[in-house]
Amino acid sequence: MPDAILVLNAGSSSVKYAVYRREDDGTLEVRLRGQVEGLGGAARLHVDDLDGAVTTRELGAGADHDAALAAVLEAVHAHLGDLTLVGVGHRVVHGGQVHSAPVVIDEAVLDALHRLEPLAPLHQPHNLAAVEAVGRVAPDLPQVACFDTAFHRTQPAVAQRFALPRAYEQRGVLRYGFHGLSYEFIAARLPEYDPDAANGCTVVAHLGAGASLCALDQGRSVATTMGFTALDGLPMGQRCGNIDPGVILYLLQQEGMTPAEIERLLYRESGLLGVSGVSADMRVLLDSDDPAAAEAIDLFCHRALREIGGLAAVLGGLDAVVFTAGIGEHAAPVRQRILEGLGWLGLELDDAANAADGPRITTPGSAVNAWVIPTDEERVIAAHAARLVP
Repeated sequence: MPDAILVLNAGSSSVKYAVYRREDDGTLEVRLRGQVEGLGGAARLHVDDLDGAVTTRELGAGADHDAALAAVLEAVHAHLGDLTLVGVGHRVVHGGQVHSAPVVIDEAVLDALHRLEPLAPLHQPHNLAAVEAVGRVAPDLPQVACFDTAFHRTQPAVAQRFALPRAYEQRGVLRYGFHGLSYEFIAARLPEYDPDAANGCTVVAHLGAGASLCALDQGRSVATTMGFTALDGLPMGQRCGNIDPGVILYLLQQEGMTPAEIERLLYRESGLLGVSGVSADMRVLLDSDDPAAAEAIDLFCHRALREIGGLAAVLGGLDAVVFTAGIGEHAAPVRQRILEGLGWLGLELDDAANAADGPRITTPGSAVNAWVIPTDEERVIAAHAARLVP
């Protein structure tokens, strides 16, 4: 008898959700999507039944994660028909050194994940708030944690290590990497597009409000641009990306900033927003005639190009580049700028295909292929949850 899996991606002010029908043969079909937005304020529940019916319901002022999850479960049950909800899959940003695969959540797992909150302060507490809210609203429903860090646990030790005294490594100060659920999806789909690249060397560019790159060797992560936290690597919508640690010391010692002020600067006020002074949204920047907006785009593309070159060196060659996530899938000018900078590798951009968002955006004669492949982290979570719950 077919049943259903609920997927949750919880943030501080929103909860995104999707429902997948699990067939007897294990295949999954998405049946419902939506989100609760405005948590802590004028919260609203949005429901999309994927047949053209989209509804919105006010949840009232001050609604929290418990109220959000109660509303989501009510909406889900109203649309399930004869399906039974059998489990919930959660995106959990950080799994630490221990969790290299999805896991059914019990009290011991939940306690261990709470201890990782300092490593992902803007994500982990809210991910776990949703777990706890489901536990209160539907205590008998099995829950599965799927980790953004897990995919990168295949990296060699040298790619995970900082040049710090060993004691810090033993206490968990390592390069973990993030966006692993997205990279896992792309690695699984790439053979359908480019079997040679799937069996060879590929750099995947997950470019969105959060942005990173991952080097895949035969589908396995061997290096990535994010490190100990989701601040590292490329400039992002509001996050700074890679920064000289001396800048942090300067802010502390010379500017007199507190740790909380520095955290806000690096996570909320930097990146595309900080450089442009206009917006954190690449679409707005591309439409702007403000010189500072152009400079923010220049920096984003420059850093992506530089990091792709470094990852290609780690791989010992490059067979393909894959673009995914919001900017990667929809910002043709950004892809063009990055790929033109890779012309020295023999990459030849197909302008018309790039303008049409692919999927293949290089010419047939290009020595290195480039693709646009939409990511689907929710489906990865649903698949893991479906495998782990009865």
